Amino acid sequence: MKKEAKTEITKERIMTAAMREFGEKGYFAASLNNICGTGIPKGLLYHNFKNKDALYLACVEKSFNALTAYLKKQNTGSDLRGYMDARLRFFQENEYETHLFFEAILQPPAQLKKEIQNIQKDFKAFNLILYKEILSSITLRESISEEDALAYFSLMQDMFNGYFSSPVYNNLPFSDIVSSHEVNLAKFLDFMLYGLAERGYES
Repeated sequence: MKKEAKTEITKERIMTAAMREFGEKGYFAASLNNICGTGIPKGLLYHNFKNKDALYLACVEKSFNALTAYLKKQNTGSDLRGYMDARLRFFQENEYETHLFFEAILQPPAQLKKEIQNIQKDFKAFNLILYKEILSSITLRESISEEDALAYFSLMQDMFNGYFSSPVYNNLPFSDIVSSHEVNLAKFLDFMLYGLAERGYES
């Protein structure tokens, strides 16, 4: 077997163990000793990953890439409900990726925020394309341009995730946080796109 192939197999073994460790326990409770306890020599781990942060970021990137690839395959177009249903299916079927995804966007390790924001770029770009497709299917108010709507979308999305990062959610079970986030995200997007009030017209 060639050296490159052996290196890839080794990295895959490390990543499999790391996804489980970080996916079950989160960044702070996870331990490299536990990962090495699965039969991976510590020297081999450090040969492939500089430290715990580097390995965690690799797992976060794998999680975001997996979700983005899955959503692209669903080809939901401007169907907001179809998009949200696809997200929920992915989260239900991928326990470790789900935990890593939500920890990264809601409660990231402070020292890794910049790196995690960079990892999110492809996922955010995909969401922006979806939002543009939805905007193209509706009639905007005369005073609102597509540029305005996109800027507002980015701003409100950050505020929405910031709310779920607040102490209000610190003591809730992780599954409850995920469920609440997804239910409220669907409502939030619907409110933002279609408004709150039913317009009445006098006869």
